[in-house]
Amino acid sequence: AAAEQIRVGLPPVEGTPPILCLITIAIGLVAVLVDTLAVAAAAPAATGLVLLCVYAVPAAIAEDILPWWTFLLSAAAFAGLLAVDGNHRHRRWRNRDAPGLGNSASTLSAPVGVVAAAIAMGLVIGMAVTGVGTVGRLPGADGSGRGGAGGFGVEPFTQLRGLLDQGENVELFKVYGMGADKRLLRAFTLDTYTPNKGWGLAQNGRAQQGVQANLPLPPVKGDDGAGPGREIRIEPTNWVDNWLPIYGVPRTIGGLADNWLYDPVGGAVFTTTKQSAPAYTETAAIKEPSKDELRNDDAQLAEVPPQFVQVDRVDPRVAAKAKQLTENEPNNFDKAQAIWSFFTAQNGFVYDTKTAEATDSDALADFVLNGKRGFCEQFASAMAVMLRSVGIPSRVAIGFTSGTPKGDHLSISSEDAHAWVEVYFQTKGWVSFDPTPLVDGRAVVPPYLQTDPSSTSANDTQEVPSAPASSAPATGTPRDPGADTGADGSGNQQDEEPLWPAILAGVLGGLAAALTVVAIVRSRLRYRALMRSAPSPDHGFLDNQNVTNWLPLIAIGLWVVAFAFLAAWVSWWFALALVVVLGGLGTPTTIREIKRRLRLQKIASHSSAAADAAWRELMDECADRGLPLSDGDTVRVAGRKVVEKHRLDEEGRSGLRTVIGVVEASWYSDKPADDQALGPAFDEVRKSLKRNAPMSWKGRLFPRSLRRRDK
Repeated sequence: AAAEQIRVGLPPVEGTPPILCLITIAIGLVAVLVDTLAVAAAAPAATGLVLLCVYAVPAAIAEDILPWWTFLLSAAAFAGLLAVDGNHRHRRWRNRDAPGLGNSASTLSAPVGVVAAAIAMGLVIGMAVTGVGTVGRLPGADGSGRGGAGGFGVEPFTQLRGLLDQGENVELFKVYGMGADKRLLRAFTLDTYTPNKGWGLAQNGRAQQGVQANLPLPPVKGDDGAGPGREIRIEPTNWVDNWLPIYGVPRTIGGLADNWLYDPVGGAVFTTTKQSAPAYTETAAIKEPSKDELRNDDAQLAEVPPQFVQVDRVDPRVAAKAKQLTENEPNNFDKAQAIWSFFTAQNGFVYDTKTAEATDSDALADFVLNGKRGFCEQFASAMAVMLRSVGIPSRVAIGFTSGTPKGDHLSISSEDAHAWVEVYFQTKGWVSFDPTPLVDGRAVVPPYLQTDPSSTSANDTQEVPSAPASSAPATGTPRDPGADTGADGSGNQQDEEPLWPAILAGVLGGLAAALTVVAIVRSRLRYRALMRSAPSPDHGFLDNQNVTNWLPLIAIGLWVVAFAFLAAWVSWWFALALVVVLGGLGTPTTIREIKRRLRLQKIASHSSAAADAAWRELMDECADRGLPLSDGDTVRVAGRKVVEKHRLDEEGRSGLRTVIGVVEASWYSDKPADDQALGPAFDEVRKSLKRNAPMSWKGRLFPRSLRRRDK
């Protein structure tokens, strides 16, 4: 039953007993799986993938972007899992043998590191090269989508406050057969108003019904079938959604599969799942009524579906304003026109891609009476509520403006996405009123709203004669208010993002990759020579210890800086957070690594201080592993502690005996120590420590040896 409800319903699915049963079973299975991974399999970090899937469900369907702290909390929690995953694999844990003896800790530390690096790279690269729209983007990002166009859809809801940003402009449809006519292309309509939120579908769309769209469609108000129909061909290009936009009142729609339905009440073509649609041909009645016809055509409310009349909890100030505007008008058309005329520049309204700062607890009253700044969703939402408050049936339509002529067709893009109002009349059906004041050539004013209808034919349209000065497009990416304008007064330039952070990140990343390859090649050459028990061949600068000992550190530093610049290209705060986190976690490790490599360089160069450097480094290695050696211990006593606590194997013990002999000779003998044997012997000791006493993540990130003072 739950599967069938999910198959035929529209999200969000109602919480019926079958759905609740399915969710309970799923969450129970998640709990069992997490417990199995964390306890039975002794791999707590692996639970991160399962929990990520659960976390992704509410994150994906949330109407608003999640707070920034949810991201940081999740990242910190997973970092804790990684730390636990490393700590619990020690040979000695809470004074008893821990699971995973042998080489498990050392073999698992590398995959954990790879996973951690992959997470960091995925966050930065994923945010940099993918276009994710307005939902899901990290806060502080500029909002311009990058990457492929992918699919575009519109959500069945309007908002009363916020920022309009659809990212990169993408062509969605090619329309053939409209000629020079400028018409609004309707995708769907909204019938239910929620205070302080906006307009949506009744019961979240679950009650929506329809007939097969590829069969002859039932007649609806506004088309008696007597007039000529216009044949229009629409070719979707980057459109993926539940809805298919149509013009006017459709009579037939050809080219669609059987799963596409037509809702004559809502005036929408829809299906139950988002999908790409084929090209389709609509035969539509698009004749516009005259002003006189509408004045004599008030709707009989008893015949109107109740969802188009009801409106609850409207702020009394908004209702009073609507009544004031319409109290002297004799019919519904003149009342609707009076409210439509209210949203103009003369009354202080301004089209903008961002609403004004909130000054009132009621978003609708704040927009209508105070802020008077917003985009099409606010204008359409406000007018529809005001119409219903004075008893006029209305709804909000979501779709597209007329598009841009290109050759023999109209190109409709994501920048053309739009919202307007439709008012119901008894015989003419739903009639469009667009209250949004646009000046970029996309406004559509039908003949019944024009001030001088005699100058145009019945089906011609013209632009709004009086609209506020604004250089923003109808919807989509905001234009630069200071951009140069052409002869028509419309802006033709957009803000250009600086590319130098991305270019510099690429250069540094390339250099880091080259140094990484050099370091790996050098390591492999030395390993092969060691396996053959032969001296390493001369590879020029690759054998220069002063250079190659520092290659890994230099490469890591370049990677960090490259990722920081790449993050800055996405979001300045993300770059700052990345630098702070990496700096906080990496500074102790970097200091420790620098000290280690300075000592190893002394050992490799057979310096007079080589023996002392080797012993200090051995003490620090043990301190980082939880075995601090006292400066009061003799060399031999300290050596016994290392062998016992860290369980050195035979190779490690042999190397340690050599190191102890060289150190004692250096400190207490007048004869020079055999410094030629020191380097290989010390390498054997370090390798044995790695094999038998692998270092924890805590020891790597926060070395205890930094608390010691070299004497």
